[in-house]
Amino acid sequence: MLAAIPFPNISPEIFSIELFGFSLALRWYAMGYIVGIALGWMIVKAALRRPHLWRNGPPMAPARLEDLLTYIVLGVIGGGRLGYVLFYQPGAFLANPVDIIKIWEGGLSFHGGFAGVVLAVYLFSRRHKVPLPDLADIIAVAATPAILLVRIANFINAELWGRPTDVPWGVVFPGAAAQSCATLTEPCVRHPSQLYEAGLEGLVLGGLLLLLAFRFGGLKRPWLLSGIFFAGYGIARFVVEFFRQPDAQFVSIGNELGWALQFGNYGLTMGQLLTLPMIAAGLVVVATARRR
Repeated sequence: MLAAIPFPNISPEIFSIELFGFSLALRWYAMGYIVGIALGWMIVKAALRRPHLWRNGPPMAPARLEDLLTYIVLGVIGGGRLGYVLFYQPGAFLANPVDIIKIWEGGLSFHGGFAGVVLAVYLFSRRHKVPLPDLADIIAVAATPAILLVRIANFINAELWGRPTDVPWGVVFPGAAAQSCATLTEPCVRHPSQLYEAGLEGLVLGGLLLLLAFRFGGLKRPWLLSGIFFAGYGIARFVVEFFRQPDAQFVSIGNELGWALQFGNYGLTMGQLLTLPMIAAGLVVVATARRR
């Protein structure tokens, strides 16, 4: 019998209510974004109140922070929902377009939300004449709490689980994860890869960026923290992919393009291949920022 940790009995929904014939629910996934954005707001506000952290003083007044928060929330929700529709269930949403706006039923893509935030930051910088490098750097620091909490929510939702394993901290996830590799005598034990990502992308990368920003003058070097975020996130995701069950949509795309078979002998997944440009771009940005 394999040693394993039973999955905690936590509902994906914090609570739900019936209102005018609609069922409205607050899920841990959404709460991760809400609390993460709030913590990020506190980080940015603390940085803006410390002029000595910046090369030429804070890039904007703290009063502008509420406007920035509005842009980011719209970017997270709009980008996250659009990404979920395009990446995961395009056929179902095309058949029922009204379901696209039902975000209270769940369904936000992290990659889509990330792209939405990037676009929102760019538009805010252009609209309010805020230096993009300074804004991007502090947003990179502030983004890590949301990443940490959303990955924990992925674990609670029993989604994005890891590969089968025999390590003693493996978890017996419910549903399809439990059935796909179970036998009559052994349960299907998997890596809790969501928690690996939470630790690397949230705690380790977030802690490093906070130290660089608030203790070692990282905000005085344009694009340095942004480059570290891109490279660090890409490296963390690349490492975790060795323990994570590949995303079904990435496997499908890889088979269609022939990449999965070509790189299969080297043990690389489509998720890893997609992070390589992110790592390379981040390292180039870091090198450029250091030369400056």
